[in-house]
Amino acid sequence: MSGDQSTASDIDVDLRKLFASLARNWLRNLIVALAVTGLAFVFTSLATPHYRAETRLLIETRESVFTRPAPNGEADRPILDEEGVASQVEVISSTDILKQVSQKLGLSKLPEFDPSANMSMLARVLVLAGLKSDPQEIPADERVLKAFREKLNVYRVEKSRVIVIEFSSKDPKLAAEVPNALADAYLAVSRDAKLASNSDATDWLAPEIADLDKRVKDAEARVADFRAKSDLLIGQNNSVLATQQLAELSSELSRVRANRAASEAAAESVRKALEKGGSLDALPQVLSSSLIQRLRERQVQLKADIADLSTTLLENHPRIRALRSQLSDLDIQIRGEAQNVLKSIATEVQTAQLREEQITADLNRLKAESARAGEQEVELRALEREAAAQRQLLESYLTRYREAASRKDRNYLPADARVFSRAVVPSEPYFPKVVPIVGAAFVASALLMSVVTLLQELFSGRAMRPAPGARFEPVEQVAMPPFHEPEREPIAASAPEPAAPAVPEPVAPEPEAPRVAVRTALPVRKLGEIGIERAAEKLISSGATRAIFVSPEGDEAAATAVLVAREISDAGLRVLLLDLTASGAASRPMLDGARRPGITNLLTAQAQFTDVIHADHYSDCHVMPVGTADPVRAMRAADRLPIILESLTTAYDVVVVECGPIGADGIRRLVGESTEILLSVIEPEDEVVAAAENLKAGGYHGVILVTPAGSELPTTPVPGRSAA
Repeated sequence: MSGDQSTASDIDVDLRKLFASLARNWLRNLIVALAVTGLAFVFTSLATPHYRAETRLLIETRESVFTRPAPNGEADRPILDEEGVASQVEVISSTDILKQVSQKLGLSKLPEFDPSANMSMLARVLVLAGLKSDPQEIPADERVLKAFREKLNVYRVEKSRVIVIEFSSKDPKLAAEVPNALADAYLAVSRDAKLASNSDATDWLAPEIADLDKRVKDAEARVADFRAKSDLLIGQNNSVLATQQLAELSSELSRVRANRAASEAAAESVRKALEKGGSLDALPQVLSSSLIQRLRERQVQLKADIADLSTTLLENHPRIRALRSQLSDLDIQIRGEAQNVLKSIATEVQTAQLREEQITADLNRLKAESARAGEQEVELRALEREAAAQRQLLESYLTRYREAASRKDRNYLPADARVFSRAVVPSEPYFPKVVPIVGAAFVASALLMSVVTLLQELFSGRAMRPAPGARFEPVEQVAMPPFHEPEREPIAASAPEPAAPAVPEPVAPEPEAPRVAVRTALPVRKLGEIGIERAAEKLISSGATRAIFVSPEGDEAAATAVLVAREISDAGLRVLLLDLTASGAASRPMLDGARRPGITNLLTAQAQFTDVIHADHYSDCHVMPVGTADPVRAMRAADRLPIILESLTTAYDVVVVECGPIGADGIRRLVGESTEILLSVIEPEDEVVAAAENLKAGGYHGVILVTPAGSELPTTPVPGRSAA
């Protein structure tokens, strides 16, 4: 199928017309809004008022800096983190606390907490019919707790350690008493839990401390016994005596060896000086001798005397010779004394060697003793570590026991929470709020009715207009003569049929109208036309949603579209026939000649879809007749035809359009997706051939020629086919 096709994209919404419908229907919308507002006011006036109160808790550590135990890290304060606060919320709403508060306030005696106390008659009937569970089958405590939980709301304030206990009730005094009682019960439970934990700790620590004290004494006794048996005497710096002596002898041996080496070096230097006859004045060991120092002083004195006398006496003078003889004796004495110094140094070297040998022997002995003491010291240190660990554990247990015992005796264990805002008796109910509810009801109902009005206007097609830039072919103005209603005989009415895709509108049955006769004579020549059944099968198999019928032979050929529509309807598809002929030749036989609102009324915005769709009196097909509006005015709104056809194709499987004797330009705006063009043929004469050539020239190839030859229109109406 080829040719220009019109789609819904050529149409736009006229907002002015759309919102003008609100002004036309303002009274209806206002009446509905006021009715809903009145119902809301009656509801709020008759509803039982409910009151709400809340108590606020702050989760914090209540210990004073003077009574707080020594901190042991973050594990001592888990209640202050986010998970800890959330856990306290669950504790407050636990069953045990709720039962305590319920028993304390006697909630089981209040009808508000027992749904079985004041059961309505409707509820009792539903229970007897088995449509509702009997509340009395549930234990009384569970019923009270269930009602309690429905009225209770415990939550944590976001990003804080504040817990809110909120409760609602019909009694304002009870609404304030319950959250306060819950807060007090929670604090008492937390305090009791701490006391129980503290008591359990003291009961466990007492025997542990007694047993640990005995183990500490045994460990320390083993340390003392082992030290006595192993003869491990402790010296300075908490070290074993043998190890300390070994260190001292090592130091002494080093000192002796150093002295011996120094003496040997001094003896060697003196010996070399004596052997070579060198000067002894440079040797410190020789100079340190007091005798040599005096001899040196005498030698210096003699040299001075010789020098003095040499000025007045000759060398051979007896006195000078005597002095020189004394000077020679002094040199011999100095050398002799140097020999004595060398001997003393040699004696010192020999003494140092003997001392070194003795110290070495003592050192070897202490090494063996120190090795033995080291092995015993390892075992001793192990015993000491065991005794120290036991004593440290005993001291920590004793500290904790004293703290726990003092708290138990004084009964001082504050809960890690405090109430900083208690609930007070509310003076105003939180439900119902008359002004907000009534105002919301009025606004919501007004908005809803406005939306309904806009949707009705939108789907009726009255708010549509051609889209900017859309170009439509000129509408062929067809003269539509006035319709003359023929004489009819009344027919009996029967029960209406099931609803069709559109909203049904009951229409009074009309008298039977004369039907269009179909000539059944065989055609003079063949143009490839097919019969009614074959045309219906072809439309069904091709999946066409629109079937455009052109009848060049006039109103008599319009029966072809009627027969094809009824054939498709008999196949079980939803079919609507749209009559666009000037005389209504296609719709009159289906409505028994009655004048009903139709397409002209829809185009002129005088009716909606539900007003212009009617039921065929002889089949399950639906029909939209020409209508009763002014044809000239309707032709001015012909641009809305594509929108109407799009709406019809969404509600029906096939829409059959009978156009009468019209050319290719006249059906251009009727063609859409999945459209078939059919040419009605009674006698294949020249005018039929000319019409087919015109459609082909207009771009519509594959036109199907259909003949009603051999088919007859039914004469008996289907009972109840008076509305669609």
